[in-house]
Amino acid sequence: MKAAVVYDPTTGPVYGDFPAPQASADNRLIQVQAAAISHVAKSRAAGKHYSFSATQPFIPGIDGVGLTEQGERVWFVMPVAPWGSMAEWTLVPAEHCLPLPETLSSVDAAAMGNPGMSAWAALVNRARFQPGETVLINGATGSAGQLAVQIARHLGAKKIIASGRNPAALECCGADHTLLLGTEDMPEQLAEHASEQIDVVIDYLWGESARHILTTLAKHSPSTHPVRFIQVGSLSGADISLPGTVLRASPLQLMGSGIGSLSMAELVSATARMFEAAVPGGFTIATTPAPLAEVSAAWAVDDSKKRTVFTLP
Repeated sequence: MKAAVVYDPTTGPVYGDFPAPQASADNRLIQVQAAAISHVAKSRAAGKHYSFSATQPFIPGIDGVGLTEQGERVWFVMPVAPWGSMAEWTLVPAEHCLPLPETLSSVDAAAMGNPGMSAWAALVNRARFQPGETVLINGATGSAGQLAVQIARHLGAKKIIASGRNPAALECCGADHTLLLGTEDMPEQLAEHASEQIDVVIDYLWGESARHILTTLAKHSPSTHPVRFIQVGSLSGADISLPGTVLRASPLQLMGSGIGSLSMAELVSATARMFEAAVPGGFTIATTPAPLAEVSAAWAVDDSKKRTVFTLP
């Protein structure tokens, strides 16, 4: 069969031939229709993600949309190695497959799956987000952050604050207030929001912006109400230097959300609830569809502004 294949993690996938999987008692054979590039997929393909364990060669992609042998259209996640989602066929544990709403296109579902899973799981499973709370999305200018804003709105957020470095993307992300990272007035604006109570932070960036948010929350947040800081991604840096006094000075709750901090069953369940809400909630996500045969070129130019979604006939 045809597939995107990684022979060397340092060079990225190439389009070529790969042995097709065979169905088994515990795994479903899926004819893939669409599979999106995500930060997790790229990191695993480069051999750098903490959840990566496959040997070369392998097919990249952790989730996608396709048809079961019975003709049911499903979203799936975590195929059985060495098969990933970026191939004509893949093999997936039955419990990792979800039926999709008929009105949600395969391209949109493939694009929403990974970022929607991470946002819903971070807000609901980890933060225990409640209607009427205030949420800050740090890194809301990428496709994942923009979807997180929509999900927070659907879940009943009283106030949504979005931060990022792209002023045009911030302007149209749908948040109530925006913080343009790196500007002179941003620290004062953040301090004002913190003093009025930020209940939950969903952090896609880490790095310097996360350190600044944490120290500002510790200094200006009301001391009687916990602030739940949920770390999801590290687009701005893998490490920060954080004084211990920041965590002692206020009731900050610092935790991560992702593969490992939540079980696969919890992540699949979170995705199911996200897809159930996608159509009535009017969730949208910007996509750049491309044939799988163009994987090498598309992989090199992919960014976080739109989801590159590979399509198969």
